[in-house]
Amino acid sequence: MKKRTIGIFNGALAAASYGTNPLFALPLYAAGIGVNSVLFYRYVLAVIIYGIWLKFVKKISLKISYKQFVPILFLGLFFSLSSLTLFSAFKYIEAGIACTILFIYPVLVALIMALFFKEKITKTVIFSIILTSIGVVLLYKGKSGIDLNLHGVAIVFTSALLYALYIVGVKNIKTVKHIRPTVLSFYVMLCGLLVYIYNLKFCTELQPLDKPLLWLYAIGLSVIPTIISLETITIAIKIIGSTTTALLGALEPLTAIFFGVLFFHEQLTLRIIIGVILILLGVFLIILRKKHRAAE
Repeated sequence: MKKRTIGIFNGALAAASYGTNPLFALPLYAAGIGVNSVLFYRYVLAVIIYGIWLKFVKKISLKISYKQFVPILFLGLFFSLSSLTLFSAFKYIEAGIACTILFIYPVLVALIMALFFKEKITKTVIFSIILTSIGVVLLYKGKSGIDLNLHGVAIVFTSALLYALYIVGVKNIKTVKHIRPTVLSFYVMLCGLLVYIYNLKFCTELQPLDKPLLWLYAIGLSVIPTIISLETITIAIKIIGSTTTALLGALEPLTAIFFGVLFFHEQLTLRIIIGVILILLGVFLIILRKKHRAAE
């Protein structure tokens, strides 16, 4: 019971922290920093900060075998390309809407698990998906009369699929199962960094951060939606599974709303409040279901 509670807490924290991406990325965009440069700083700072923390503070060995490295490489690429596609979508549609659309990934996780791993989709899970999906639709705050950019939507869908594949992979790849969550997180970030080194032509096209405030945004981006999110989601997946962890991702758009109201003075309408309630009901339904099964 206690272990399950820890898993649920980590899943919720992972979703909430990942939802802070726009809070740190948009100011960097506004300063003229490109997508690949923003994500390079995100990953390279995360690797350095987390590597120092693990090696010299936690004193954890970072040794892995070749058999473990190959699947980790693919997981790192999935996670990193999910970031790249999401951040690219910010140029076509509003960041809040992009993060809201991204929430289709729990449905994709449930479908992948059902189709390829024979996981049974229970009525409770289906009902939870319906509740949270309706809630996410209600959170859409786009201005009436303005159509969504279909290219942007397609990019976000790709991001959601890559994120779903990452979640499923962490839970089901045998050689990865026995790796410590902290070590797995470190190598996922390290492998993910390769994407931006390549895209920036081995850093020859990297844009410099010329102001201290921009470095603060980059550090925030590397710590909260990267290190914290990646480590907590890895812990959650290993404890409560892929589907439940993905459903807890409903808290991600709630984070976007919270910061929107707090920092960007967005209005909290009745429709948004109803959407929030439906999402929370869907999440608590999963939590209560897990507690009930544990009690049995």
